[in-house]
Amino acid sequence: MAQAKPIVEFDHVGKTYPNGKQALVDFNLKVMPGDFVCFIGTSGGGKTTAMRMINRMLDPSTGVVKFDGQNVANLDPIELRRHIGYVIQSIGLIPHMTLEENICLVPRLLKWPKEKQEKRARELIKLVELPEDFLSRYPHEISGGQQQRIGVIRALAADQKVILMDEPFGALDPLTREKLQDLVHYLQNDMKKTIIMVTHDMDEALRLASRIVIFDNGHIIQSASPAEILKAPANDFVEELIGPDRMNEVKIMLATASSIMVKNPISTTADVSLNEALVKMNDHHIDSLIVVDDQNHLIGELDISQIIAHHNLKLPVRDCMMTSPRSVYEDELLKNTYQTIIKRHLKYMPVVDHDNRVVGIITRSSLATLLYEQVWGKPDAQAEGSDHHDELSE
Repeated sequence: MAQAKPIVEFDHVGKTYPNGKQALVDFNLKVMPGDFVCFIGTSGGGKTTAMRMINRMLDPSTGVVKFDGQNVANLDPIELRRHIGYVIQSIGLIPHMTLEENICLVPRLLKWPKEKQEKRARELIKLVELPEDFLSRYPHEISGGQQQRIGVIRALAADQKVILMDEPFGALDPLTREKLQDLVHYLQNDMKKTIIMVTHDMDEALRLASRIVIFDNGHIIQSASPAEILKAPANDFVEELIGPDRMNEVKIMLATASSIMVKNPISTTADVSLNEALVKMNDHHIDSLIVVDDQNHLIGELDISQIIAHHNLKLPVRDCMMTSPRSVYEDELLKNTYQTIIKRHLKYMPVVDHDNRVVGIITRSSLATLLYEQVWGKPDAQAEGSDHHDELSE
């Protein structure tokens, strides 16, 4: 099988500005297809300079920047940018255009048929869980967080090979920022996009990146996976950037979902009645159920509040359940999960394999056990003999 080639490559790149400042010094980096790379470091360290060279917003003083195997200096910058999505902090939606026109800006420049543009806009707005009738609205008619969602999907509209993100969530409130981080993480996992993002937020980098590139004074100080950086910071600068609190969280950050999940969670199928689901909840002393199909694929969640909202207990679960429930892959690091569970006060998170089959759940109590072991060590044999997850599993 042919070995994958870098989609973006920096080959001995240097950048010196007219005032003599060296923004990048002998910079070398390969970004592979499907990578999620976060550039992070101190202000003026060179991360934004490096990212803007990819779409020729800046040109190197020395060395070569390649996109899909070609030297970008030999490519028309306008044509190049039509193949690279770009999301910025200020969103950059064009105010006199509708959201549909904003989303389809690049497809229109690429002369896609009108019907294809409209279909793409409908597909993408559903992806970010906004109503289809928003497409006829203008940017000022929706919230800042909704505008940023449109900015993200606009970068995906023409199926661009690489998405560049320049601190895309920095101006948003914490809850909106977390929701958009979840969205980008889902899109990158599901659509296998190559994303290069500049951020000042180490939590964001640890949560989203498959690889973190740490900059200082135009040099790469460390380029590695979040797990490798947490296990072995390259020097005091990296350790300081990570911070003592995060270093204390290493055990949690590096644990996988499967390592702490509760197996055999209580579930139901979508064709049973609400009454049958309620009986199962009562039998197991729980107030929610995972909904699966006949092959145990995760298809929804049913909460007691949804049953209460429907007075007819003869209705099937499929008519009342929440579809597209939040889940985590069994081999995924808890860095992407535990803060979401805690901050959003979720009772549990379904754990699935890569075929979307349910293999377990992560509960708040299983996270508490992990935290306890981090601080106090493993409990003694007597404590290990008790199972406080019985009510959630069969």
